[in-house]
Amino acid sequence: MNEKLTIQWFPGHMKKAERMMADNMKLVDAVCEIIDARIPASSRNPDIDALAGDKPRLIIMNRTDLADPTVTALWREHFKSIGLAVVETDSKSGKGVNTFAPAVRSVLSDRLAALAAKGQASRPLRCMVLGIPNVGKSTFINKVAGRKAAHAADKPGVTRGKQWITIDRGLELRDTPGIRWPRVDSQAVGEALAWTGAVRDEIVDRETLAANLMLRLRELCPSAIEQRYKFTPDPEKNGFELLEQAARKRGFLISGGECDTERMAAVLLDEFRAGKLGRISLERP
Repeated sequence: MNEKLTIQWFPGHMKKAERMMADNMKLVDAVCEIIDARIPASSRNPDIDALAGDKPRLIIMNRTDLADPTVTALWREHFKSIGLAVVETDSKSGKGVNTFAPAVRSVLSDRLAALAAKGQASRPLRCMVLGIPNVGKSTFINKVAGRKAAHAADKPGVTRGKQWITIDRGLELRDTPGIRWPRVDSQAVGEALAWTGAVRDEIVDRETLAANLMLRLRELCPSAIEQRYKFTPDPEKNGFELLEQAARKRGFLISGGECDTERMAAVLLDEFRAGKLGRISLERP
C-alpha cells in the first residue's frame, strides 16, 4: 500500500496565466495540448477543456521516447475515439515534430476552406499551445520553430510571458506559461506528476515518493527493477523496504551499515526520469 503523499500548490502566476489564456482564446483557431506520454491522464489539465470550449483540438503526446510504445498506441486510439487528433513527439531529439504542422492543417481543414472562400487564404492559422509545467512545451516549440523561440529549462514553471511564434508561412503559435490546476484531489495524479518531475521535488517528501514509485514499478514492470538494481522485488515488502534493498545493492550505506535511502530515492527518481530504467508508461487508458 502506498504511503500518503501530500502535494498542494496554487502559485499566483498560474491563476494569472489561466485568465490570460481565456482572454486570448478568441484570437486562436485551434488549441494544442502537450502531455507527457508516460502519464497521459495525469498530465492533462482538466481546466483546458473548459478554456478551449469548442475550438478544434490537437493532443501532442511528448516524451514518447521514455514511454512504452505499446501503451502509447493504446492512448493514441483512446484520444482518437473521443474526437481528439493526436501527434507523437520526442521534442528533445525532434522526432515527430515535423508531423505537427500538417496535423494542425488537417484539424483546421474546414477553417482553411472558410478563409479561402472569403478571399483570406493568406491569413495565418493561429494555435495556442497549452500544457502543465515541465512536459517539454518550450523544447517542443523551439524544435517546431527551428530556433530558440521559447525559453526552456528542465524544471517546472519557467515560461512566464506570452508571445506569437511563426512556425512556417501561414502558421503561428501562441506560447503560454505552463498551468496546473489549483489542487490535486487524487493521490494517484499527484504521485504521477511528482514521479515525472512536473512538481518541484522541494515540495514533496522524496523518500515517500521514491518508495511509492518502487511499488508502482513492481506492479507494472518488475524486470526494470531486476535489471537496474539487481534484485527481484519481493511482493510482500513495502516500498521503503524495496528502497532499502536497492540502496544496499548500490552500496549506499551510512554509519553503522544503515541504508542511505535519501540518496537512493534521489537516484531512483533521477534514473526513472532519464529513462535509465527503460521505456515505462505509468498509466493505461
